[in-house]
Amino acid sequence: MSSKTKQKMTSTQKEYQDLAKRNEPARPVLKNCIRAFLVGGFVCIIGQALTEMFVHGFGFTAEKAGNPTVAVLVLLSVILTCFGVYDKIAQWAGAGSAVPVTGFANSMCSAALEHKSEGMVLGVGGNMFKLAGSVIVFGITAAFVVGLVHWILGIGG
Repeated sequence: MSSKTKQKMTSTQKEYQDLAKRNEPARPVLKNCIRAFLVGGFVCIIGQALTEMFVHGFGFTAEKAGNPTVAVLVLLSVILTCFGVYDKIAQWAGAGSAVPVTGFANSMCSAALEHKSEGMVLGVGGNMFKLAGSVIVFGITAAFVVGLVHWILGIGG
C-alpha cells in the first residue's frame, strides 16, 4: 500500500490493516519453489521424451521435431484442462504449471470452457483469444524491438 493511501486512512482502518498484516499466514516460499520446479521439470521431461520419440521413432531432425512436440504438449494440456485435471495440478504446482506452453494452452482452454454457454462463436471463439491476443501482440512487439536493435547494432550480419 502506498504511503499516500496509508496517510488518508482513519485510525480504525490503520488498526485493521495492522491486524490483518499480523494475522496473515506465512507463505511457504521454499515449498512452492520446489513444487514449481518438480512440475515444470516434469513437463520438460515429457517434452524431451516427445522430441526423442519424433527424432528416433519418426525420423525427424532435432529442429523439425520441435513443432510436433509443442503441438502434442498443447493437446495434452487441453485434454487435461477439459477433464479438470490440469487445474488441480496447477493449484498444487503454481508457476511450475503456468510457465511452460502447457500453461498457456490451459489458459486459453479454460477461457473457452468458461464461456461455452454463450455459444460457439461469441462464447468460445470470442473469449478464448482474450489472453492469446495480448500475448501475441506483446510477442510481435518484442520481436520487432529486438530485431530493430539487432539491425541497428549490426549483430550477426
